[in-house]
Amino acid sequence: MRRFGNSLPAYDGNNMTENQILAGQCYCGGVRYRVADLFEYALNCHCSGCRRATGSAFKPFAGIAARHLTVTQGEVRVYGDALCHDAHCPTCGSLLYSLVRDATFVHVALGTLTDTPSIRPSAHIFVASKAPWYDITDDLPQYEGHIP
Repeated sequence: MRRFGNSLPAYDGNNMTENQILAGQCYCGGVRYRVADLFEYALNCHCSGCRRATGSAFKPFAGIAARHLTVTQGEVRVYGDALCHDAHCPTCGSLLYSLVRDATFVHVALGTLTDTPSIRPSAHIFVASKAPWYDITDDLPQYEGHIP
């Protein structure tokens, strides 16, 4: 079991309950993880890197302290370095999460969660580099880059 921090809250009732722990996995099911439903923010990123990594118009993700995510099955293929990288399934290629902020946070790709998180994306970021063929049609705030 790979952990990014010292511990993930346990299912002991004193910290987190079982329904506050979310499960996630890649497309083929070879890599599985669990993460606490304690996300601090959720955004839709339209940068070219996220578009290429997901093969989509944008990446919906939720940010959380890295210590709250544990890979429970399989190994991930890392693109980047120890302090900042994308973690993919080595078999199917699914982007599961990105390690960011000098390895203190992870951005969980929301599409890989098999359980429903309590958070929803609150804004679109990097819309200055969004795919020209995609139109944002919701009322969420839009930022050219990061949120100021």
